[in-house]
Amino acid sequence: MRRAALRLYTLNKVLLTPGRGLAQGSQDPKNQGPLHIHEVRVKLREIVGASTNWRDHVKAMEERKLLHSFLAKSQKALPPRRMKDSYTEVLLPLGSQPELREKYLTVQNTVRFGRILEDLDSLGVLICYKHSKIQATQASPLSIVTALVDKIDMCKKSISPEQDIKFSGHVSWVGKTSMEVKMQMRQLHGDEYSPVLDATFVMVARDSENKGPAFVNPLLIESPEEEELFAQGELNKGRRIAFSSTSLLKVAPSAEERTTIHEMFLNTLDSKTISFRSRVLPPNAVWMEDSKLKSLLVCHPQERNIFNRIFGGFLMRKAYELAWATACSFGGSRPFVVAVDDIMFQKPVAVGSLLFLSSQVCFTQDNYIQVRVHSEVASLQSKEHTTTNVFHFTFMSEKEVPLVFPKTYGESMLYLDGKRHFNSMGAPVNLMGKNYRVEP
Repeated sequence: MRRAALRLYTLNKVLLTPGRGLAQGSQDPKNQGPLHIHEVRVKLREIVGASTNWRDHVKAMEERKLLHSFLAKSQKALPPRRMKDSYTEVLLPLGSQPELREKYLTVQNTVRFGRILEDLDSLGVLICYKHSKIQATQASPLSIVTALVDKIDMCKKSISPEQDIKFSGHVSWVGKTSMEVKMQMRQLHGDEYSPVLDATFVMVARDSENKGPAFVNPLLIESPEEEELFAQGELNKGRRIAFSSTSLLKVAPSAEERTTIHEMFLNTLDSKTISFRSRVLPPNAVWMEDSKLKSLLVCHPQERNIFNRIFGGFLMRKAYELAWATACSFGGSRPFVVAVDDIMFQKPVAVGSLLFLSSQVCFTQDNYIQVRVHSEVASLQSKEHTTTNVFHFTFMSEKEVPLVFPKTYGESMLYLDGKRHFNSMGAPVNLMGKNYRVEP
């Protein structure tokens, strides 16, 4: 698995490095340099005709209904696009424009990873709009939204808030109504940009009113490298389907997993009594129920996206910050993010919602802490809670952390699910470099 990951990383490096592969000649001739980070949201508002004034949002959404006639009746009616057609570079000039740093700084003078998640989410949507651009109209009839953060892998020890950062990415796979986006974040060190992270997002296209699916342009493959990257997208799709089909919410754990849970149960029985109810913790262990943190957010118009729902990047940032605080409290030191995976956007969050976030450590191993964050909104009328997102984060602590033990069957399933997500990371990574800091 480690060898396959390195092979894919090398392929992405070729495709996402300026001056090579996709990057060559792919930028808009009217704009030779990369976009400034502030331009991304501006361009997105222009593409969908969104208003910057909350009072005008109803009128803006009504106007988008007129774009319905520009939607394709089938994917065959749309012209194929190359991977390089959607290639986009964005500059976050933390070094050359110090006034931008405060938004990205922690009290430890480190990078706020939650802000990076917001920027990646916005860039992913812009890349997909670039792939599906329709020449007949200035405003796009598509509503492109984030469906899934498939994977974010850290690959750099040093992330400085005092050096420029460059994001780049392109569409790497398409279905009929969905697109996979590969993105990379690099940071300036000396005269060169060095890789910091690789990210894979899945976006879906919906109609102009965001009520139903819409077709997207097919992808034209031009080289063996692109063919391999597209094939990887197919494998990712198959892996997600297989992972979903074996979900512990649908099927029973495997025999090996059942044995693991039973052994953990036996290790917590009180040897002084002959009782299933008498439970004691082994040395250097914590009950899973004691590893929770919760928060409540009121979703204000300021955090809305271009479709007047709550911005997905904002939800990721808030979930990440709660997960980081959970890992920090559990491990007793400031943890480092190692990987983010399988963030599902199940339902949109309306402006004005009460958003409940619940974070819990669900698996630990050596210095690693696997944290799951569950988010839900409450209906003010019925008082019912509806799940909107589930987030999975892998952290590394500076020191070895306690084992976490489930008490109930439900917690046991959370433990196994966390173990599965941890194992999907592949070979453990070594990011314990002295200068490595990525925090909320």
